[in-house]
Amino acid sequence: MEWVERVVVRDGVRLRCLDSGGSGPPIVLLHGLAGHAGEWEAMARPLGSGHRVVTVDQRGHGRSERYPGDVSRAVYVEDVVAVIERLGLGTVVLIGQSLGGHTAMLTAAACPELVDALILVEAGAGGPNPAVPERIGEWLASWPVPFGSYEAAVDFFGGGPLGRGWADGLEERADGGWPRFDRDVMVASLADNARRSFWPEWERVRCPTMLVLAGSGLLPLDEAGEMIRRRPGTVAVSIPETGHDLHLERPERLYGVIASFLGDIDGPSMSHRSPMGTECSVNEN
Repeated sequence: MEWVERVVVRDGVRLRCLDSGGSGPPIVLLHGLAGHAGEWEAMARPLGSGHRVVTVDQRGHGRSERYPGDVSRAVYVEDVVAVIERLGLGTVVLIGQSLGGHTAMLTAAACPELVDALILVEAGAGGPNPAVPERIGEWLASWPVPFGSYEAAVDFFGGGPLGRGWADGLEERADGGWPRFDRDVMVASLADNARRSFWPEWERVRCPTMLVLAGSGLLPLDEAGEMIRRRPGTVAVSIPETGHDLHLERPERLYGVIASFLGDIDGPSMSHRSPMGTECSVNEN
């Protein structure tokens, strides 16, 4: 599968995407906080055998705009809508991990005519979580930048495929490896999640949905249980012996459950309606 780089500019913010091309049903993949489009590589390739796959460097991340003026949840959603419409994807399957899953959920709630199915990987609807921005900010500040070598970065991030996935997102400069994001932008991106929950948005999702949990992840089991209680049709799957970044640790297992889920729902609900004329309602409160 050969990736084609595409750029979408919305309100002056540059969004860089990788597009597999092809005429198969489209899938859009959204990374988590401080992540990058390339971290989906191992899973995107098998998905690309039957789908058009688009991975997105979200605002403030990767090779997209590093210092966007707005990093609210609403603008992340608007960015996804712009990618779907300007790349002519029609209606899509949205897959997101962590904060990318949260963005995917909000997009499905705001713009149901654009989303055929939703897959949330270690992502929930709960909150508020006022301690999260400070905790994440401290973790990002602990990175020993610049990393002296790629191998040093891999080791710092846990080694193996997990460490390589994080290290691949670094920018190589003359003095070593640096993050492709600004710490303060990352912390600001969590402000909405810190101050409120998103249960109303979760309850507005109408498409087939799967919730994927890690065996030892960060999504609380009581939150996952509440999500299923509020939307009983949600499919929930747990992948043992994995952590929060299970898409990096065990991409083959994640691909397996995704392929099974999409195979089960393929049919009238995956009719790929045209999005033209759709009006999205994004809650900024």
